[in-house]
This record gives sequence, structure tokens and C-alpha cells, in this order.
Amino acid sequence: MPASLAALIRRSDGPAGRPLPPVDQWNPEFCGDLDMRIAADGTWFYLGTPIGRLPLVKLFASVLRKDADGKTYLVTPVEKIGISVEDAHFQAVEMASDSNPETGGRLTFRTQLGDLVQLDQDHPMRFELEAETGGLKAYIRVRGRLEARLTRALMYDLIALADAGKGPHADQYGIASGDAFFPICSLAELEAFEVHA
Repeated sequence: MPASLAALIRRSDGPAGRPLPPVDQWNPEFCGDLDMRIAADGTWFYLGTPIGRLPLVKLFASVLRKDADGKTYLVTPVEKIGISVEDAHFQAVEMASDSNPETGGRLTFRTQLGDLVQLDQDHPMRFELEAETGGLKAYIRVRGRLEARLTRALMYDLIALADAGKGPHADQYGIASGDAFFPICSLAELEAFEVHA
């Protein structure tokens, strides 16, 4: 294991709540790939074994970065190491709405690692169809290019909040959060689906 990652492991039980490292400002040389992956259910694996220590997973996640090449890396000031991601970097496991008419009912999501992300223009949501089942998947941007996939149960809760858009989004069906709107599909597509369902 690279020395910088070993040092991170030694510090993994340190104080919580520290600001995230500025990984987007670091440009070290690529040092190769590590046998580490984030499974579709959000479990982290090292050498094929689940990483059972949550503080360690949180530490690795704090130096996680997805670059423009589409690959995900663990980044320190001196090393950039590739890891694999089956689906998303995080799982969104909980949702809350401030239900304030003045703010338009902003939605906030919590990831399995404790990140809190407010759904807005800086943290947009996207939807895609699952190839195997045709089911709908939702993703929210957590930071940089890193995303959280909503769990299936949370997806049902979210869809219960979906509605027709307003103004420039009047022909779309989707999710509103504050003054932002994230389309799932057009109203015409929704009507066609309901007829065939």
C-alpha cells in the first residue's frame, strides 16, 4: 500500500468534523491503480474484502476525486491512485424537506457517510433508466464530480414528491427544490407510460 494511504489509515480515528482536504487543488503524478472498489450498494472493498471500519471509509472518501477522464482516484498532495466504482461514489439514504413556502421547499439528502447535500443548481439531480429492469435511478452531485445514488426506498419517497413543472418547465415532470427544477421526463412521456401501465 502506498505510504501516503498508510498514513491516512493511521490517522483514520482522528477528530471528526474537519474540513475536507482540497483534493481539487492537488495535481500529483498518477501512481497506478489500487485493488479498491466501491460496490453498487456503497460498500468499500480493499483486496476483495469489505472495509468494515467506518472511520477508515470516511477518511478514504475525504480524498476521493473523479476527474474529467471519468475515472475515480484517491488523491493526496503527492500521489494519485486509481480505484474502481461500480455505480456511484455514495448512497443517499435519507431525505428531508424544509417545507418552507418562502424557500420553495428545499430538499436535503444525507449519504451513508454523513454528507449533507442540499438539492440545488450546484448539487443537481439526474435520472436514468436501469438497463436490466427499466427502473428509474436518481443521482445527486455531492461535490466535484462525485455523486450519490438514491437507495430504492428513498427513490420511492422522492417520486412521491414529483410534479409537473412551472414556467419554462411546464411541459416536464420532475422534482422541485427551492427555485431549481430537475426533470424526470416530459409530461407527454408520463401520460404515455400511465396509459400502458
